[in-house]
Amino acid sequence: MKSRREDIRNIAIIAHVDHGKTTLVDALLKQSGVFRENQEVAERVMDSNDIERERGITILSKNTAVQYKDTKINIIDTPGHADFGGEVERILKMVNGVVLLVDAFEGVMPQTKFVLKKALALKLPVISCINKIDRPGARPAEVVDEVLELFMDLDATDEQLDCPFVFTSAKEGVASLDADTPGSDMKPLFDTIINYIPAPEGDSDANLQILISTIDYNEYVGRIGVGKVDNGTVKVNQEAVIVNHHDKDRQEKVKISKLYVFQGLTKKDVSEAGIGEIVAISGISDLKIGDTLCGTSGEAEAIPFQKISEPTISMNFMVNDSPLAGQEGKYVTSRHIKDRLFRELNTDVSLRVEETESTDTFKVSGRGELHLSVLIEEMRREGYEFAVSKAEVIYKKDENGKTLEPMETAYIDVPDEYSGTVISSLSERKGELINMGSIAGGYTRLEFNIPSRGLIGFRGPFLTDTKGNGIINTVFSGYGPYKGDISYRKTGSLIAFEAGEAVTYGLFNAQERGSLFICPGTKVYSGMVIGSNPRSDDIEVNVCKTKHLTNTRTSSSDEALRLTPPVILSLEQALDFIDQDELLEVTPDSLRIRKRILDPLLRKRAAFRH
Repeated sequence: MKSRREDIRNIAIIAHVDHGKTTLVDALLKQSGVFRENQEVAERVMDSNDIERERGITILSKNTAVQYKDTKINIIDTPGHADFGGEVERILKMVNGVVLLVDAFEGVMPQTKFVLKKALALKLPVISCINKIDRPGARPAEVVDEVLELFMDLDATDEQLDCPFVFTSAKEGVASLDADTPGSDMKPLFDTIINYIPAPEGDSDANLQILISTIDYNEYVGRIGVGKVDNGTVKVNQEAVIVNHHDKDRQEKVKISKLYVFQGLTKKDVSEAGIGEIVAISGISDLKIGDTLCGTSGEAEAIPFQKISEPTISMNFMVNDSPLAGQEGKYVTSRHIKDRLFRELNTDVSLRVEETESTDTFKVSGRGELHLSVLIEEMRREGYEFAVSKAEVIYKKDENGKTLEPMETAYIDVPDEYSGTVISSLSERKGELINMGSIAGGYTRLEFNIPSRGLIGFRGPFLTDTKGNGIINTVFSGYGPYKGDISYRKTGSLIAFEAGEAVTYGLFNAQERGSLFICPGTKVYSGMVIGSNPRSDDIEVNVCKTKHLTNTRTSSSDEALRLTPPVILSLEQALDFIDQDELLEVTPDSLRIRKRILDPLLRKRAAFRH
C-alpha cells in the first residue's frame, strides 16, 4: 500500500544559463545551518569542477541536502547551458517538483523553455522563482507575465499554471512572496517548497525499485550510482537485480556493499534507506544510467527512463602524428584515447563514441561545440595528447531520401548599432530572421532560425562584430531540410614552410602577411598553421629564416625589429578557426593547428585538384 514520506522533499533547480541557480543553492545551504558560523565558504560552492569554476557555468548536475525544521530537502543543482541538457533530462526522474529560476532583467530565455518543457512533460509541479530582483533594470512584474505566457505556450495544466511565484535575490540571500516587499531571508522559499512540492510516495512493503539517474566516480570505491528509492527499502549487503527498461535482455544479480544519503555537501554512510530518499550506491562495477535496481523477493520490474535527446554535432578524435607528437602528453596511443572516451560514456548519456575504419580515429558526437570542448579540455588536463578535426553536424534522411540537418533557434541581444552587421553575417550562414524587437538599455533582440552548422565558428566573429557586447543563446529546434553550402571561413592560413624554431627576423617578415599565432622561440614544422591570412588563400612563410650576415654595416642594420603581439587562441577559438582541411593538436601544454596533409608538394596537388 502506497504511503507518503512527509519528512522529505526532492526538488531540482532548473533555469537558463547564468540566471543564478548555483548562487541560490549557496544561499539555501548557508541559511539551513550546513556551514559553521565562522566557516569560510567559496562562492558557487556546488561548482566543484575546475572548469566549472573557471568558466562560471555548471556542467554536471550535483546533489545536496538541507534540513529545514522537520523536513529534509534534497536539492539537485542542474546545468543551464543547452549543450548539457542531457544532465537536466535524466535527473528530473529523481525529483517530485522543480524550482524554475528566471532572471528578473533578462526574463524568459531559450533554455528556460527547454527545461520547463521537460518538467511539464513529466507532470512535475513548478515553483516560479524570479531571481536578481535587486539587479538594475529588473522588471519582475513583466517577467511574471512572460513566465505565465511560456506556461500557456507549453500547454501547461490548470494546476501547473496556478503555481506560486517567489521573488529572490540569491546573492543577498533574501526571498519574498511580493515583488514590492523586500525579504530578509530565504524562509519564504523554504516554506513554499514544503507547502507546494508534494512529499514522495511509494510502497515500503513492496519489492525494491531504484532508478539510477546519475553516475558518480570515486577512485577509492569506483562507480557510484545515484537514484531515488521508489518502492521498498534498500539495505547494505542486500542482494539485488539490475534490469533496464530499454534493454530487455539486461538482468544481473549484484550485492549492495555501500549505501549513502546526502547531507549538506557530503555523503553520509547509512545502513538502510526508505521510500523517497535519494541514495548513492557503490560496489556495483557495471551500473549504468537508466538501470533499475530491484529486490530479489518479487518480480524485477524496470522503471521507464527519460529518453535523452540525440547528439547533433560530431568530431574525429585521433592519435597525434605530427612531427612534435609525444613530447608533451602522458597518454598518446589509440588505446589510451579509446579507453578514456569510452569511460566518459559511463557518466555522460548525451555523448556517443564510435570506432571508425581507422584504428587511430574515433568519431565523438555531442550536443554542441561547448559539450565537446569541455571533454577535450578535461582530457587535456589529465595528460592526454591527441588531434581533433573540425566539428561537423550529423545529417539524417527523411522517408523520401532527402537530406535533413539539425536546426537551432538563436536568440541574440546586441546593441542597436550592431544589429545590421549581425543580421548580414547570419544571413550569409543561411540564418532566417524570425523576430526582431527592442529591449531595455539600447539593445535589440533578434530571433533566428539557423542550421547548426551555420553557428560553427560563429561566436568569435560575433564577439568581434559586436565589440564584445553581444549575447547569443541557442536551443535545438529539430531537423529541417538541408539549406545549402555554407562558407565557414573567409580567411586563409599562414603556414610554416620548414621545421625549426621561429625567430624574430622570420616572424617580422611573416607578420606583413597577416596575424600571427606564435612568438619567437616556438617550435614549428612544415604544414603547421602559424597565423591567419586576411585573404582567402593559404600562404607559406618561413618563420625560421635568419638575417643574412655580411661584413658591411648599413644605417638600418642595428634597428630593433618590432613584432606585433601574437593572437593566442583559446581552445574554443582554435576549434572555431580550423577549417575542413586542418586539425587541432591538443596537448597538456600546447594547442597547435596544422594542415591534414603535411607534405608541401602533396598539399599543392590537393589544392589544384580542389
